[in-house]
Amino acid sequence: MKTVLVTGAGGFIGHHLVNYLVGRGYWVRAVDLKYPQFQESRAHEFIRCDLRLHDACQSVTQGMEEVYHLAADMGGIGFISGSHAEITLNNTLISAHMAKAARDSKVGRFLFSSSACIYPTNLQTSPDVTPLREDMAWPALPEEGYGLEKIYMEKLCQYMTEDWNIPTRVVRFHNVYGPLGTYEGGREKAPAAICRKVALCPDGGEIEVWGDGLQTRSFMYIDDCVEGLFRLMQSDYGAPLNLGTDEMISINDLVEIAAEIAGKQVAKRYDRSKPQGVRGRNSDNALIRQVLHWEPRTSIREGLVPTYRWIEAELARPRESARESGVLHAAE
Repeated sequence: MKTVLVTGAGGFIGHHLVNYLVGRGYWVRAVDLKYPQFQESRAHEFIRCDLRLHDACQSVTQGMEEVYHLAADMGGIGFISGSHAEITLNNTLISAHMAKAARDSKVGRFLFSSSACIYPTNLQTSPDVTPLREDMAWPALPEEGYGLEKIYMEKLCQYMTEDWNIPTRVVRFHNVYGPLGTYEGGREKAPAAICRKVALCPDGGEIEVWGDGLQTRSFMYIDDCVEGLFRLMQSDYGAPLNLGTDEMISINDLVEIAAEIAGKQVAKRYDRSKPQGVRGRNSDNALIRQVLHWEPRTSIREGLVPTYRWIEAELARPRESARESGVLHAAE
């Protein structure tokens, strides 16, 4: 079996990716500071370690043929807009040490998870935003902190290929959501946060919406995300590639869809003092269709149904998490 390393495997995307790769017959080593919160990992080996440390990165890459490097300090807009120093320092250490370890361990292929946060903020000032093409990233004006580190690392991947002959793949995520994702605590993304608020709201009640609700985004369901990661890794394409849907909706519309799924009437209370990020963002999918002959196809209405139902069920459970109730022992 081909040996594959997934960093950030205790997180939302990484956990789903591990399960997907195991299902396809790969031998998977999973690495993170923490175990998955809601479900036991299917990884053949799960190593808890701090990838900010050089020696940890050197150790976990040994014997690996492919590396999906997803590990990062990140979260929703409330977190990334208020933690620039922490995020930039942590992610720089993680990614720089992983790049060097990939070279030292002679990894056959290295995928880096970038973000739509690398796109110039001056191109995202209107809710009716022009879809962002991959070639719009430069001249660079990324989001502070998180986006800045991501675009820097994209260039390092280019240099890894040019100078060290390591095949690299770079994926720019556009707002991934789905079951088993963080839905409370400050690091959750907009779909999970809205599903939580609607689930907790009584019929006819009111929820808080950050900003004026007119800001727009596209959202990609997790099943499409992991399939896209696999397809990109297996392809011969080495430049950065968008991975997201091109179905752009407003936050107001997202609330309406969640309320419809819940079967509730929900009013909105706007808090314009809260961070809302760029005014509009959408993925241009022309290149991914050309390169992979595929694109994410799950609509937000279709994907939000299992997402909402899962969050609703989680909120109804006793507050003791699965991790605290003994699921850890098999992985430990």
